[in-house]
Amino acid sequence: MNNIKHIFFDLDHTLWHFEKNSSLTFGFLLNKYNINVGLQSFLKIYMPINFSLWNLYRDDKITKEYLRHNRLKSTFEKLNIYIKPSVIDNISDDYVKHLPDNNFLLKDAITVLDYLFKKYTLHIITNGFTEVQNTKIINSNLKKYFTCIIDSETVGVKKPHSKIFQYAYDVSKATNKNQCLMIGDNYEADVMGAINNGFKAIHLNSNNENLHKDSIIINDLISLKEIL
Repeated sequence: MNNIKHIFFDLDHTLWHFEKNSSLTFGFLLNKYNINVGLQSFLKIYMPINFSLWNLYRDDKITKEYLRHNRLKSTFEKLNIYIKPSVIDNISDDYVKHLPDNNFLLKDAITVLDYLFKKYTLHIITNGFTEVQNTKIINSNLKKYFTCIIDSETVGVKKPHSKIFQYAYDVSKATNKNQCLMIGDNYEADVMGAINNGFKAIHLNSNNENLHKDSIIINDLISLKEIL
């Protein structure tokens, strides 16, 4: 990878510790709304529902509003807890509002960014919502590392759609896609999305996805110092 000049990072699950920050946010909200369920019991139901609905949202099969409301509605239904629809909307809004209040990063994220920042031009491509993702980046002191921050809500499509990778390539002012490397945790969105659009890719396999031979696979961020 000697010719790499531009590195594009995914944000959630790659740099920003989504699981930990989300868990802390829900702990706060369950207490605020006096919902009588343990945090771990809630998360055990919520996480697979959220994962499934996010995949549908990524594929443009549901709206942002449907995602935000129904991931909570379905969770409470499975827990046999009745919450008024209006209260679910309030919890949903509060979740989005307070999620960036917690800003734990994956292990060695800052160490690796300090190292890469001196050698490459760094960018972010994220499938998150504009306001939330920008707040996360600012609150976690990541903004200084990145030249371009590209989010799916601004572009109008989500990874792995070719349009978001082309948009990222154009705004980065890279001169050849062979100079571009995508680093992310999602095989379909980050790895194959990048490869199918002419980028190179490194798969941070933090979700224990199936092994493959389509790209380099790493299990932690610090391994990037040995590769790049």
